[in-house]
Amino acid sequence: MKIIGITGPSGSGKSLLCRMLVKRDIPCIDADGVYHSLLLPPSDCLDAIRRVFGEGVFLDSGELDRVALGTIVFQDSEKLELLNSTVLDFVLDEIRRMIKDYGKKGYGTVAVDAPTLIESGFNRECTAVISVLAPESVRLARIMDRDSITEEKARMRIAAQKKDEFYKKASDFVLVNDGSREKFGEKVADLLSDELFAACSKGANDEKA
Repeated sequence: MKIIGITGPSGSGKSLLCRMLVKRDIPCIDADGVYHSLLLPPSDCLDAIRRVFGEGVFLDSGELDRVALGTIVFQDSEKLELLNSTVLDFVLDEIRRMIKDYGKKGYGTVAVDAPTLIESGFNRECTAVISVLAPESVRLARIMDRDSITEEKARMRIAAQKKDEFYKKASDFVLVNDGSREKFGEKVADLLSDELFAACSKGANDEKA
C-alpha cells in the first residue's frame, strides 16, 4: 500500500487537492474528520482530553465544547501542541485501520490529509509527502469565509501554526495555491504527471479488484 501524505497550514487548499485525487480514484482520509469522529461520547479520546484540559472544555451533556477548547489552543501554540499530542495515538490508530481497510478493498494507494502529518511523525510512514502552501493574506480570507470567524480569530489560528519552511523541508513535493482554482488545478495536473509522483501513485487503479 502506497500512502500519499498531504499537509500544510490551515486555508492553504489541502481539501481541494484531496478532491482532485479522489477524481483519480485515490481515496483520501481526512485526519480532522477522523479526530471529530472520535469525539462522540463515550470515547477514550474524550477521556484523555478531559484529563489534560479539565471539565472547562466540556458541556453539561458530556460533549466536548469545541469553541472553548479552540479558544485555548488557537491562542497558545504550546497548548495546541499539547492537544495534538493528547489525541495523536487515537487518531493515528484509526487512520492505520482505515488504510488497511482500503487495502483489503483492492486499492494500491491512499492519501492522508493531516495538518500535523509531520509533527506526528506519520510522514515517515508515507511513500511521499505533499505540502500545500498559500500566502498568509490568502489563507486569512479563506479561513474567515470557510469558518465564519473574525479576522482576529483567523490570525490567531495562523499564528499558532508552523511557517512555510517547516513544511518545505519535510516534503517531497510542494504546491503553492495562490491563485484561482483553475490555476491550482493546472499545478496539480503537472504534479500528477511528474514521473516521481507517478511512480508513487502507480497501482491506485490497477490493483483494485
